[in-house]
Amino acid sequence: MIKVGVIGAGHLGKIHLNIINSSNQNLIGFHDTDFINSKKLSKKYGYKFYNKLDLLLKDIDAAIIVSPTTTHFEIAKKCIEAGKHIFVEKPLTSNSNEAQVINELASKNKIVGQVGFVERYNPALISCNEFIKNPKFIESHRLSDFNPRGTDVSVIMDLMIHDIDIVLKVVNSKVKKINASGVSIISSTPDIANARIEFENGCIANLTSSRISLKKMRKTRIFQKDAYISINFLEKDYKVVRIRGKEPNESDSSIIIKNNIGEEKVIFFEKPEIIEINSIELELNDFFESIKNNSESKVPLRDGLSALEVAEEIMSQL
Repeated sequence: MIKVGVIGAGHLGKIHLNIINSSNQNLIGFHDTDFINSKKLSKKYGYKFYNKLDLLLKDIDAAIIVSPTTTHFEIAKKCIEAGKHIFVEKPLTSNSNEAQVINELASKNKIVGQVGFVERYNPALISCNEFIKNPKFIESHRLSDFNPRGTDVSVIMDLMIHDIDIVLKVVNSKVKKINASGVSIISSTPDIANARIEFENGCIANLTSSRISLKKMRKTRIFQKDAYISINFLEKDYKVVRIRGKEPNESDSSIIIKNNIGEEKVIFFEKPEIIEINSIELELNDFFESIKNNSESKVPLRDGLSALEVAEEIMSQL
C-alpha cells in the first residue's frame, strides 16, 4: 500500500480524504493551516492531523495537494525535494514559470506527478473519446453561479482551464493565435471571459466561462468531418450525430438529406451506454497505479504547464 497524505482540508480536500480513506491505500493523515477546523475534522472522522507539513512528509510516499492555488508551488517543491510523489489539483501553480520549475524538479528527482484535471475522467468524455477525430471547430460553455471559494484566481484559472486542457488534448496541435476578452463583475479578477484559440492544424476553439451565471452549464460541442459531438459534463452525458453516404436500398424511415451537389446523405445517432464512475476516485487510482508501475501518469505535470501557458496568454489580453 502507498502511504498517502492530503495537504489542504477544505471542501475538495475533504472529498479526497474520504475517497482515500475508503480505498486500499494507506491514508496517513492530513495537514492544513486552519488548526481549529482541522482538529474538528480529525475528531469527527478520525483522520490524523499534522500541524506541521514537514512531519507529514516524513511519514508518507505521496502527497495530494488540495490547498489554495497560491500555495501549490511552495508545497509541491517541498514535496518533490523530500522525494514524495505529487498529485496537484488544477491549476498546477499560479503561473507557468512556477509550473516549469515543478516539471523540471519532478523529472530530475524521478517523481511521479499528476494534475487534477478531473474532467478528463468525466464518464461522458471517456465514453465518446473514440469518436473524436481531427476536430475542426470546438465550442465550450462552462458557467457557474458565484462561489467565493474559487475567487483566489480568475475565472480562466478557476473554470476555463478545464476546457483549455481538454481542447489541447483532443486537438493535439500547437496554438497559433489567441484572442480573448473578459470583465470583472464581483471579484478583483475576471469573472466572465471568452477566448478564441486558433491551432496550426486549422482547428478553432471558442471557450466561454462565467462564475456569475444564473444557472450552471458545462457543455462542449465538437464539429468534425461528417460528425457532431455534444458533451454535457454536468449531466455526464453525450450524443454523437454522424453523416454517411446513402446506401442503394436505404430505408425511407432514415433521416436523409441532400447536399448542394445532389448527393444524398444519411444522418444517424450513436450513444453507447455510459458507465457511472466516481471521477475523482478514478483519477486518484490512476495516480497510485503510476506510482506502483513507476510510469508517467495519464495527466502529467507538463499538461498542467501547457494549460497554464495558454491561460496566461488569455489573461494577458483581458
